[in-house]
Amino acid sequence: MDPRALYKFQSGLYVVSAKAGEDVGACIINTGLQLTSQPLQVQVVVNKQNHTEGVIAKAGHFALTVVTETADMFYIGRFGFRTSTDYDKYAGIECATTKLGDPYTPVNAACVLACKVVGTLDVGTHTIFVGEVQDAEVLSDETPMTYNYYHTVLKGKTPAKASSFVAV
Repeated sequence: MDPRALYKFQSGLYVVSAKAGEDVGACIINTGLQLTSQPLQVQVVVNKQNHTEGVIAKAGHFALTVVTETADMFYIGRFGFRTSTDYDKYAGIECATTKLGDPYTPVNAACVLACKVVGTLDVGTHTIFVGEVQDAEVLSDETPMTYNYYHTVLKGKTPAKASSFVAV
C-alpha cells in the first residue's frame, strides 16, 4: 500500500484549540470539515492520545483556525509535534481568544471559528467532535494550506497520532 495516496485528499491544515479552566490544549489536524449550513456545523477529528482531545471534551467547545501557506515548519512543529501537556504553544506569539474563551493565534491564519460541541463520535483511536459555529472571523486573505502542500512543498511528515497516518 502507498500511504501517499492519502496526501491527494483535498483536506487542509488546521489548529484546533480549547481551554477548560486553566487547562489549554492545541494541536494541528488535517481533518476539519464543514458538515451543514443550517445550522452551521463543522467537525474535527482528534487523537485520543492528544492532550487537546481531553481539553475539548472537558470544555465543550473549541476554536478551529485555518492555517495558511505562510506557515513554516517551525510554526507547524509548535502546534503539531509538541504536547500541550508540557509546552505552552502560545508562548511568544500573538494570541487572542474566541467569544467562547478558546485561544488562537491570528499568525498564519486565514480564519477562526468558535464552536460549541453538539456531538461526539468515538472512532477507535480518535474522537470526532461536531461543533456548531457560534462565531467566525476572517483573519487574512492568504491562501489556506492544503495537506498536499504540506507534504509536497514543505516536505512535512505525517505524525503517528494523525488520523491519516499509515505505517509502511
